[in-house]
Amino acid sequence: MQNDKFILLNERIITPYGGTLYRIEAIKSFPGVESGQLGGFIETESNLSTDYNSWVSDDAQVSGDAWVYGDAQVYGDAQVSDDAQVSDDARVSGDVMAKVGE
Repeated sequence: MQNDKFILLNERIITPYGGTLYRIEAIKSFPGVESGQLGGFIETESNLSTDYNSWVSDDAQVSGDAWVYGDAQVYGDAQVSDDAQVSDDARVSGDVMAKVGE
């Protein structure tokens, strides 16, 4: 199933836990992101909402059941995983690791 916001590229990384994350590329422009712009890494399309202006950029990683939505931004070397949700106008950046549950 393809969405109209981003695609998963063949560029991937393997996490220390054996998961595979794929770099994303914007396929349409929206505030702060141009069509063709490379993003960060997500495990599945369900990690990033196709609505509004949410985005994962740089080398940031989103995996597990984590979800980025609304106008939220995850960037830098941030890692969001497990059941974490980043929403509204939230910004997660730097070397932050956001997890819920273990």
